[in-house]
Amino acid sequence: MPHQSIVKQLPFLRRYARALSGTQRAGDLLVQETLQAILDGKIVINPGASPRVALYRAFHGVWTRRAGAGGDPASRTDERLQALDVGARVALLLTAMEGFTYAEVASILSTSIDDVEAQVVAAQREIDRQIATRVLIIEDEWVIALDLKTLVTEMGHEVIGVAPTHKKAVELARNGDFGLVLADIQLADGSSGIDAVTDILSHFNVPVIFITAFPDRLLTGERPEPTYLITKPFLSETVKATVAQALFFHEARSEPTAA
Repeated sequence: MPHQSIVKQLPFLRRYARALSGTQRAGDLLVQETLQAILDGKIVINPGASPRVALYRAFHGVWTRRAGAGGDPASRTDERLQALDVGARVALLLTAMEGFTYAEVASILSTSIDDVEAQVVAAQREIDRQIATRVLIIEDEWVIALDLKTLVTEMGHEVIGVAPTHKKAVELARNGDFGLVLADIQLADGSSGIDAVTDILSHFNVPVIFITAFPDRLLTGERPEPTYLITKPFLSETVKATVAQALFFHEARSEPTAA
């Protein structure tokens, strides 16, 4: 399999690894271990599979061995995450966040399509039981903002406001309790959603999901990257799955406290 085809998939694999493990550092270590195993010949890439499926299958070979040895980074996250079966979490991430078909996930995990479907259903049931939170949306396109508001409301969450600019986002954050931020990176007045989130996180400990048409601006490898990143245009299932994952993984699940 050509080297270039593997390289093109690395930003997506790093995103998935961060979501699976809960931190950029843990996710990147898993990706590095996977690449090293491929280079050393310890893992053979299946030439008959698509580059993305083959790479994710190799990654899961490494991740499974780490988990079996007690090295799964996700095992150290909070008690609420433990309530979600690890198989269900993996199946949900691969289908809803990464966009793989059930057949592709079955190939990646070396299991059956029926098992994958059952795991996704189990994950969705657990998501439905999660504690609702309040959401701040930073988005300058009102149609998209309305879509996001509808989606998170359907999940049982409450939207405290929609901010089209950096200034408005910080203002809403200061005036309302919230437990999640959904943010675009390019805002109406030319201001930056990244800067807005940075200011907010200096005072509040909440998970953030970036939703943007320009993911390459965040997946550079040159600075701390967001654990949760959705590319526009998005699917409703992707948003719902990512929101659930962000809330499961975040260490502070109660109402946020200003620093």
